[in-house]
Amino acid sequence: MGKRTLLFIIGAAIVLILVIGSFSIGMFVGGVIPNEETPIATTVLQETIENILETEPPQEATSTPADLEDLFDPFWQGWDLVHDLFIDQPVDDEVLMQGAIRGMMDALGDEHSSYMDPDEYRQANMPLEGEYEGIGAWVDGTGEYLTIVSPMPDSPAEKAGLQPGDQIIAIDGEDMTGIDGSLVIRKVLGPAGTALTLTINREEEPELFDVTLERARIILHAVESEMLDGGIAYVKLNNFSETASEEIIEHLNELLDQDPVGLILDLRNNPGGDRDTAVEVTSQFVSDGVIMYQVYGDGSRDTFQAVKGGLATEIPLVVLINEGSASGSEIVAGAIQDYERGTLVGMTSFGKGSVQNWIPLIDEQGLVRVTIARWLTPNGRTIHAIGVDPDVVVEYTEEDFEAEVDPQLEKAIELLTSP
Repeated sequence: MGKRTLLFIIGAAIVLILVIGSFSIGMFVGGVIPNEETPIATTVLQETIENILETEPPQEATSTPADLEDLFDPFWQGWDLVHDLFIDQPVDDEVLMQGAIRGMMDALGDEHSSYMDPDEYRQANMPLEGEYEGIGAWVDGTGEYLTIVSPMPDSPAEKAGLQPGDQIIAIDGEDMTGIDGSLVIRKVLGPAGTALTLTINREEEPELFDVTLERARIILHAVESEMLDGGIAYVKLNNFSETASEEIIEHLNELLDQDPVGLILDLRNNPGGDRDTAVEVTSQFVSDGVIMYQVYGDGSRDTFQAVKGGLATEIPLVVLINEGSASGSEIVAGAIQDYERGTLVGMTSFGKGSVQNWIPLIDEQGLVRVTIARWLTPNGRTIHAIGVDPDVVVEYTEEDFEAEVDPQLEKAIELLTSP
């Protein structure tokens, strides 16, 4: 059914979240909306706000540097023409200024760099009230439209047939064009049992279509594991929350005590999370060397090395990935593939490998979100907008799901048990 085929995999459901860039992501950067039953989860939105609050206030604006005065002459000419000639006077200078900033960010041509005006900023930072419930999907809110990264197993999103790559064009008939992703998310979140209709744009569909679904309360654990038949250890990593590294060590210890013949690491539909956690998790499977590079616009880079003492650096390994494997998942998969530490099975991953800073502007004029870096695999491969290709391509279709078969997992088992 093509690259955007909906993939369904083993795991627990999770609440709708914002996948934004800054490796506290879903890049991800990513966590679930917390509740009393999921204390290990972290909220991307809350982490973002905390990062903003910790950011040093920007310096007061100064006069335009002399070398830019000539460059900005056409801008000020346009400014004067609007004030002198526009039919509806007076014009709002503050709105014009905000529009100029928005246009500047749009002109970068980077879908993850943008401007949030003061009203959008206030709404995005308003505390979410009540229980955190939604449709159960990881989403990317940094593009033109809120985009499904991956629906969660047994969630309303999965049951309604939402697929990775689906763009939410409207909610209950209200056009979401130009609305910041964090605000769109708020419209999707809501009390369990309430219904909403999403207007979806899907790459292979010629026209927009509506999907109606009912919100639910959904809980996700960061790590799940079990011993499969044939002595194969299976670990499902759902996200890279701050405790995921600690949890995966606990699960690996329990599994390795049973002397498995091989290990399957399932990263399908894992949208990412804390960057450092992703490095720590990778280090459980890669004994030493570079795990990833973070490269900046001036050509400088930060290098992230494996943490010594990994538990599963020798056991035969297969890693499952799909279109919903993003950011932190791609850090892990990319390093394992570069070092030929294990075999990747499934479909090409999502392709999210850039880092954003959220910086508030002076005079409470909103904030700008600027892409400041991209990351590379140990061999210097770019993952952003490309993804990680599996070593063994295996689709998982809706027909497979309905038949309760998992050809990707079956292939992983076959690879670990074949002579």
